[in-house]
Amino acid sequence: MLVKNWMTKEVVTVRPEETMMKASKLMKDHDIRRLPVVDDKGRLTGIVSDHDVKEASPSKATTLDVHELYYLLSEIKVKDIMTQNPLALHLEDTVEKAAVVMTDRHVGGLPVVDDDNVVRGIITETDVFRVLIDITRVRDGGLQMAFTLSREPGALKPVLQDIAQHGARILSIMTVYPPGDPNRRAYIRIAEMDRSQTNALREELEKKYNLHYWLRDNLDAITR
Repeated sequence: MLVKNWMTKEVVTVRPEETMMKASKLMKDHDIRRLPVVDDKGRLTGIVSDHDVKEASPSKATTLDVHELYYLLSEIKVKDIMTQNPLALHLEDTVEKAAVVMTDRHVGGLPVVDDDNVVRGIITETDVFRVLIDITRVRDGGLQMAFTLSREPGALKPVLQDIAQHGARILSIMTVYPPGDPNRRAYIRIAEMDRSQTNALREELEKKYNLHYWLRDNLDAITR
């Protein structure tokens, strides 16, 4: 899954010479937490976040009057508070790589650039969550089941065959290999079936495999 297919393409950017006040207003108006800083050719030169703005803003306990405060804020430029040479992803990088970088570097979003370092998009934690939602097809409902299986090749095949023999339609399959664990976890989501078919399938799977759980995601309870 490539970053370019999941990123936000309509990116709000700011120039280095703009004031901190303008950067703050842009973030507030667009309900975002970071702005790529670009030169006159759209090339990435830095990034400024709402945290940078808060750090550079005078304390609420300041003794400056409103005119002095306004003057001070108008003098602070984006280039004075931005992070220079920021982390960035390329259009052809994967979403998986984006997730690793954001997790390891403790950042909530990264600009995406092309071969000329021109900003083409931005990918955030929200975009990564969208990927997880889409590949698991959780919005399609159905049932999810989790198994502990051997890491040996072909260990998943009989499980899928048994599910298919009961007429179930598989919506998604995900496998995880926990570090240090000799086994793997398999997460399978199937479409809803007749109750009698569902009960028969669950009974067989519980007898033959290490079935950890079997559940329905009640999205209505949290999205209303």
